[in-house]
Amino acid sequence: MSTTSQASQRIKTLLDENSFVEIGALVMARATDFNLKQTETPSDGVITGYGVIDSNLVYVYSQDVSVLNGTVGEMHAKKIANLYDLAMKTGAPVIGLINSAGLRLQEATDALNGFGEIYMKQVNASGVIPQITAIFGTCGGGLALIPTLTDFTFMEEKSGKLFVNAPNAIDDNEISKCDTSSAVFQSKEAGIVDVVSDETSVLAQIRELVSILPASNEDNMSFDECMDDLNRTCEELVNCAGDTSIALSQISDNGIFFETKRNYAKDMVTGFIKLNGATVGAVANRTEVFDAEGKSVESFDAVLSAKGCDKAADFVNFCDAFDIPVLTLTNVKGFASSKCEEKKIAKAAARLTYAFANATVPKVNVITKKAFGSAYVAMNSKALGADITMAWPDAEIGTMDAKLAAKIICDGQGSEAIDACAQEYAKLQTSAAGAAARGYVDQIVEPSETRKYIIGAFEMLYTKHEDRPAKKHGTV
Repeated sequence: MSTTSQASQRIKTLLDENSFVEIGALVMARATDFNLKQTETPSDGVITGYGVIDSNLVYVYSQDVSVLNGTVGEMHAKKIANLYDLAMKTGAPVIGLINSAGLRLQEATDALNGFGEIYMKQVNASGVIPQITAIFGTCGGGLALIPTLTDFTFMEEKSGKLFVNAPNAIDDNEISKCDTSSAVFQSKEAGIVDVVSDETSVLAQIRELVSILPASNEDNMSFDECMDDLNRTCEELVNCAGDTSIALSQISDNGIFFETKRNYAKDMVTGFIKLNGATVGAVANRTEVFDAEGKSVESFDAVLSAKGCDKAADFVNFCDAFDIPVLTLTNVKGFASSKCEEKKIAKAAARLTYAFANATVPKVNVITKKAFGSAYVAMNSKALGADITMAWPDAEIGTMDAKLAAKIICDGQGSEAIDACAQEYAKLQTSAAGAAARGYVDQIVEPSETRKYIIGAFEMLYTKHEDRPAKKHGTV
């Protein structure tokens, strides 16, 4: 491996020291059209091989922009495809470091076929081994399908460019007006990118993610020794229930929380925590975002949005594929309401409902504040198969807010009658105790004791096995 190229330096930074072993270093382009025969193509523009991250085996390819602008040709693609074959045989993640001008025009149909071969390997690997991509330069055209076929995508904040159509090629747009290829757009608007940061931080966070994830869908050894107190109380948990990214870090062992798609649909939080050393996927409604000084900088209604539903559904599907238990923190009173939302919310909510109902991994739901209507049902309710449902003492669970229900029930009656009805309705139909009496809540727990009860529930569910009807796959 060249010690001078940027592509090789990225691999060196990513992996444990001196652990990288290169495969296919002597591969060169076979095409000779358009004077390619006279052009040196060392490693055909992509460095491939294997190494370890915190002693975890990984396979890595890194595109070398100094060789034909890192373009993808026949042999370039075959090297990546071969890496996938090895990863599937051994059950280990594939990490792609992307910086390429795209398709190698001199190789035309051979290069196109190469794209297709990579896509096919990615599809076959989906749900079998984790796939991670990081974009450090250009990733355009057909190459843009590669990161979107993977599970997690990282993007360098300044140089990274991700697009199918270049910004200037889009009608009524140009790059200074709206840079649709930028990391900001692709993470915040498109929701494709999980993490945006500088190059050093991107590589460090990939290492962090690999250490959290199982090596494959058959890996049941991905446990760390828990150095945190299993019975630790979280006295401040109730105060940060609005910003569930903070709440989840408080619940987790030693504050570990790796948030995914962190700039997209911020009303829904998804990510990985550790409980008693085991990785758990977390999905949580969010109504506030606090900055480092503890000030509220953004706020949202406690409702399900179409983007939030899609974000959560994709995450739950990943967790189920890799046998990662799922924890939900529920605080939702309905669905987002606008003309734009109405175009997508029914389908998105159906996808979320399907994802939770379809998942056979251990599922625990904690209702923190409100849980009203069909939106509550879609958020990992007991009806959809949640194994254990907990609620905080002041949680409200039912069809709607008690005051609103009383106005409907006592239509035409005075305010005193409505108030009396609301009090009765709250006690009988929207209280955590009322839901527990009907068997929809298994435990009412104090916020500060949430961590220990969640850990206990997942320990109890460790050997869970659940069969579903035989079928090829669902269609939602």
